[in-house]
Amino acid sequence: MSEALVIDDHPVTHLGCRRLLAEAGIETVREARTSEEGYRLSSRHRPEVIVLDLGLPSVGGLAMIERLLEKTPETKILVFSMHDDPIFAARALESGAHGYLTKSAKPEDFIEAINTIRGGKVYLERDIATQLAVLNFGRAKNPFLGLSRRELQVLQFVAKGKSHSEIAEQLNLSYKTIANTCTSLKSKLGARTLPDLVRIAVEHETSVR
Repeated sequence: MSEALVIDDHPVTHLGCRRLLAEAGIETVREARTSEEGYRLSSRHRPEVIVLDLGLPSVGGLAMIERLLEKTPETKILVFSMHDDPIFAARALESGAHGYLTKSAKPEDFIEAINTIRGGKVYLERDIATQLAVLNFGRAKNPFLGLSRRELQVLQFVAKGKSHSEIAEQLNLSYKTIANTCTSLKSKLGARTLPDLVRIAVEHETSVR
């Protein structure tokens, strides 16, 4: 029996997703309105598809994708977001998502996205795919595209005001590794000081929620 889980804190989104998932042939649709409820239901029911809004409070979106897939690596994740930032779409796919669709998309695009990822392929909304192709062509002009996964993780913690020691503890890395990573981030993002890096990190974190 096909099963999906919708993780979103907006009731209207749940209503729309439930109807469209049924049209796509999904027989059972479960709903979660918090990240923790989403983790719990995903672990218990191991859905074929998860429709995920990364704007939930109290959790970093990219980290949420990775945590979900740690428990159920066979699950296909469609990010369903209000943001049309191609950089964020790229990071979502790099973190393990199988598709990215904005909430301004047409209902038929949602159904196409579900069918595509269920078939084992990656889905990207057409406009975002085009923008991403342009960004990849000019990657050197977009420093965030050149960051490693570790650098992105550290940047997320910097945006939350965490110290080097706190970040090291959270990521189970040495203080020196975090300090070196922050130095690398400053160089890649054009930050002269740590406060500059914090400002850039906060701006980036806000833009991809």
